[in-house]
Amino acid sequence: MERLWSPWREKYIENINNKNKVCIFCTVFKENRDKKNLILLRGKFSYIIMNLYPYNSGHLLVVPNKHIPDLNSIEDEELFEMMKQTKMCVKILENVLSPAGFNIGINQGKVAGAGVEGHIHIHIVPRWNGDTNFMPVIGETKVISQNLLSGYNKLKKQFDQFSNKI
Repeated sequence: MERLWSPWREKYIENINNKNKVCIFCTVFKENRDKKNLILLRGKFSYIIMNLYPYNSGHLLVVPNKHIPDLNSIEDEELFEMMKQTKMCVKILENVLSPAGFNIGINQGKVAGAGVEGHIHIHIVPRWNGDTNFMPVIGETKVISQNLLSGYNKLKKQFDQFSNKI
């Protein structure tokens, strides 16, 4: 079996079964370290953050500012802002990365694949023709070719320009 060294995932793996589960979305929202936490934009009810463990380059999340466990618990005003931010993410990702399409969705609950259980969020995953190759299919490994900080810097410029439009 071939090995692909990915030491950046060590922190993620160590926290999978963390007994003292702290909501990472609530934690980073309260901190004033947006660049370190990869927060691209803060709104009145929600914020946009890069996924620290992306499925593809440019994988973004739209997250409510307050801890909301599921879709039924979110207020219309909060949901509306999240959808406007999702639309903004798509537009900016089209401008910066030129993907061929997107997967946009919500994983609600552990059995649905929610990596952060109990704090609803929207995934925006850019997709390109051929972005699924032999690595994830046969090797069960996904190769992400873009450095997170480099991607953050490219996207942040666009979010700063478009932020007055939400």
